[in-house]
Amino acid sequence: MTERLTIALIYGSGREGRFADTIAGWLEPELSALGYHDIIRIDPVELTFTPGGLDEASAQLVESRISRADAFLIVTPEYNHAYPAALKAIIDSCFRPWHAKPIAFVSYGGVSGGLRAVEQLRLVFAELHAVAIRETVSLAHAWTQFDPVGNPFRPGQLNGQLAVLMKRLIWWANA
Repeated sequence: MTERLTIALIYGSGREGRFADTIAGWLEPELSALGYHDIIRIDPVELTFTPGGLDEASAQLVESRISRADAFLIVTPEYNHAYPAALKAIIDSCFRPWHAKPIAFVSYGGVSGGLRAVEQLRLVFAELHAVAIRETVSLAHAWTQFDPVGNPFRPGQLNGQLAVLMKRLIWWANA
């Protein structure tokens, strides 16, 4: 690889008190340690939503960031056996910039670890001509896997899963 890749880290939840901040707080230093890509963030907390989705300014911002990204890493919770509405609004804000780009998931939730949300997202991204990679990092009962300041109790296990996921994501981004 000769160029640095741009990876968009997309937060799936905009809820107050969301656990996505803890997950992203663990992810970002791990991703930075890999050192061969740039990270841009798409966070629903920074966007404005209307009953129909994102407002025009937010939609333009999201489309711009999605267009710049070579690959995507989505941190998503599972709410009521599905992914959050804020994530759906982000996804639906544009169409063509998703095409032929790889997507990986870090999911969290209760007993399923967010995997039901991921399975639904795979269907959505197939329709957008994006490639959802098979590997995931799934955190069942995620709030029990981190200490109060956001450090994982079993960093070796999580970092190993993340390394495999990132290896596949980077391969697809370069393909």
